[in-house]
Amino acid sequence: MGGAVNGAQLSAFSAFALRARLALARAGAPACVAVLLCAAGVAGWAWLLPQRAALLAQGAQPLPVTAAEPLVSAPPPPTADQNLAAFYDVLGEQRYAEQQVKVLFGLAAKANLVLSQGEYKSAYDKASRVSTYQIVLPVKGPYAAIWQFTLQALRAMPFASLDEVSFRRDAIADTAVEARIRLTLYLKDAQTVVQP
Repeated sequence: MGGAVNGAQLSAFSAFALRARLALARAGAPACVAVLLCAAGVAGWAWLLPQRAALLAQGAQPLPVTAAEPLVSAPPPPTADQNLAAFYDVLGEQRYAEQQVKVLFGLAAKANLVLSQGEYKSAYDKASRVSTYQIVLPVKGPYAAIWQFTLQALRAMPFASLDEVSFRRDAIADTAVEARIRLTLYLKDAQTVVQP
């Protein structure tokens, strides 16, 4: 009886193998590769799921408590008086306003610009104790040289602001343009001293 069962099993296995070979032949090579990849994916998930569960269990355990290192604290922000003192430190001095105009004329000469006589206007704000010295300069020269002059003026006088630049060219073929540059110098009196 044992031989009959083995024979029946062998015959059923060979029938299954034959059906599988015929089905694979009908499906073609791409389908066979797809079936193999799906089987490999299922095997990979079956292998990874227990490892993932072990990692999650390990991650759920509390970390050992160690002595905490002291935190580095940021310095306290400056006070209002310190900010005000820093503001006044950046301002130029009113007594040197005319020398700043000479600096502008010197920078214009270095940039080979024609600088006509400018307009100057001073004002004083009592609330902030800041003087302003507004300078309007008509300049003539190449466009790039005018911008270079303007940027150099702002670098030379960090207490100045560029309020306006306007350009005018008489003809398209002209290489020189006329510009009107308006700067404001923010100045302090020599007596303006703020203690932090």
